Amino acid sequence: MIQPLFNWRTGLALIAIAIVSGTIFYSQYLARKIAGEERQKVAQWVEAGKLLLNDTTGLSDQLAGIIITGNTSIPIIETDEQDQITQYVNLDAASIAADSTFLHRQLEEFRSSNEPITWTDPRDSTRINHYYYGHTSLLNQVRYYPLVQLFIVTLFIVITITALTMTARSAQNQVWAGMAKETAHQLGTPLTSLQGWVEMLKESHSNDKIVAELEKDINRLKLVSDRFGKIGSTPHLERHELIGQVNSMIEYMRKRSSGRVHFTLDTHGASSMTASISPPLFDWVIENLLKNALDAMEGKGQITVSMQEQGQQVLIDVSDTGKGISLQHIRKVFKPGFTTKKRGWGLGLSLSRRIIEQYHRGELFVKHSEPGKGTTFRIVLKNNALTN
Repeated sequence: MIQPLFNWRTGLALIAIAIVSGTIFYSQYLARKIAGEERQKVAQWVEAGKLLLNDTTGLSDQLAGIIITGNTSIPIIETDEQDQITQYVNLDAASIAADSTFLHRQLEEFRSSNEPITWTDPRDSTRINHYYYGHTSLLNQVRYYPLVQLFIVTLFIVITITALTMTARSAQNQVWAGMAKETAHQLGTPLTSLQGWVEMLKESHSNDKIVAELEKDINRLKLVSDRFGKIGSTPHLERHELIGQVNSMIEYMRKRSSGRVHFTLDTHGASSMTASISPPLFDWVIENLLKNALDAMEGKGQITVSMQEQGQQVLIDVSDTGKGISLQHIRKVFKPGFTTKKRGWGLGLSLSRRIIEQYHRGELFVKHSEPGKGTTFRIVLKNNALTN
């Protein structure tokens, strides 16, 4: 099954990136424009101040006064030729009074932010003033706005994806439960009828061997029906001995596999391991993993089931010497519908992971796989898990 290159999550992320990128570029454009206008206003303010000192024309005085009083937002610090502060405007008077270093710190900040505007007295070239200025709150807001927007957009995307994922997962869970219950129900009617026929055959003293085999198959179908029934509801977990449980599934699969497939159970010297499980569902997971291993080896090879306790966990590794899984397929093996087989629905591993993670509060993942050499699946169960 080919995974589409783009999905709704990718589309949503691309739209968000486009919005934020456009906003950043436009905000930077506005910031540069405002910064240029601020510098021009500071230069006008300097010229107006000097005009007031040197021009005796009343009209010029009025114009200069308007320019000087019109600057209420741009902070400016004036220094002399020795770079000593001589005057300042639009700085917080309370901060200056409370902190003797405030003005000098502001001067250093302005010096690092903008090139100063220099004025030389036309009547005395040794008299030089430097005007250092900061930015208005408007320019700072324009510059930091994209960061605020990025945070808001990111938060929105995370909330949206989380909500949609939870909705999709809930719908998927309902589909799983509905299909499982319906399958169990559909199997129930013919099973009851078959059991009746088997009882009639027993009473008529038919071939006991054939009847016994029929009864085994019916019991197997009942187990399958029971498994589907448990998937459709929350199973009850009880503490069980795992080595015997796993070994029984290995023996079951050994009888139904080629004689050229060798099974090995390695418990690392342990005689007993326990965990809280639902036996029918746990057996189903082991069966699915063993079946996948058999299919991967095509009738010849080695299957090793390794079990060990590690802290508060029981680790179960199912390894085969089959064809392995490519890296691009490892990411998709647990997705419903994914299969590399010519026949099959691609539900076995998806169901297995659901059983382990949602019902047993454990983990199921591909521990290692190498094309041409084999695959190892790992089950992680808590050996101190509480029963439901």
